[in-house]
Order: sequence, then structure tokens, then C-alpha cells
Amino acid sequence: MIEIYLLVIAMLAAAIVAIEIKDLLASAVSMGIVGFSVAIMFILVQAPDLAIVQIVVEILTVVFFAATILRTTHTDTTIQKGIQREGIFPVIAFFIFGTLVTVLAIYALKDLPRFGMPIMKVAEHYIVHGLNQTGATNIVAAIILDYRGYDTFGEAVVLFTSVLGVLTILRVKGRK
Repeated sequence: MIEIYLLVIAMLAAAIVAIEIKDLLASAVSMGIVGFSVAIMFILVQAPDLAIVQIVVEILTVVFFAATILRTTHTDTTIQKGIQREGIFPVIAFFIFGTLVTVLAIYALKDLPRFGMPIMKVAEHYIVHGLNQTGATNIVAAIILDYRGYDTFGEAVVLFTSVLGVLTILRVKGRK
């Protein structure tokens, strides 16, 4: 459980760095840290299929951002010197929102099983009844194709769409 809290802290730190840093390439790397931390969290809560999708999408996104940034400017030109912050209200709102999210995250994460002790209710059903209900001798294939067929199809659509989108954008950029 401590691993998840450490990952949440690392994600928050990387997100703050991504927002505040002026170097866009460093910002893209920081956002990559956030995305890969989400993938690690998926692994910790025994969702490797989501972790694989997150890793692929994150790699494509970071590569796309890096390629775009390397072809353009490296610094954020939208931030101009001399712009003052709007007083103390944004700081107060940030801390109230951050405290609320932290409390809700702690409340939500306390119900997760400890790492290495998965909840086996659904898996037990798959193992006991998998052969009779699906007729497949390979229980992994039965779970992926029979029990979770729509989920697997949705993940394949997400992967295909993200790869197709990146290739389309890079191809158009290459023609110009």
C-alpha cells in the first residue's frame, strides 16, 4: 500500500514540474513520468491489461511530444515576463482542492488489498468454471476472449486508434 502512496507523491511532483518548467522537452518528460506512474499503479492493483495499454499510449504520446518540440521551439513562449499572479486566491484554491483530492484518495485507497494479496473471488470463478463454461483448455485465452472479450476488443481499438493518430499526424507534418 505504501507503494501506491509513493507513486501518487511522485506523480504530483512530476505534474507540478511539468506545469511550472519553461523547457517544453523537460515538461514532456515530466508528463511521461506521470503516465508511467499510472501504469505502475495499474500493475500494483493487478490490472496488467490496463498497464500495457497505458504504457503503449504513454510511449506514443511522449515520442510525439518530443518530436514536435524538437522541430519547434524548446521554451514556452506563452509565459511572458512581468505577468503577476492574481493574488492569493489561486494559492488558497489550490491548497483546498489539493487537500480534498488527498483526503478522497486516502479514503479510496484504504479499501484496496495489500500488494501481493489479490482478491480472488472472480479469478476463483474463472478457474473453477472456465473449462465447463467456455470449453477452452487454456484458461488465459478463455478469460481474455470469452469472459472479457469486449474489454479486450476495446483495448485493441484504443491501441490501434492511438498508433493510427500518431502516424497520421507525423505523416502530415512530414509532407510540409
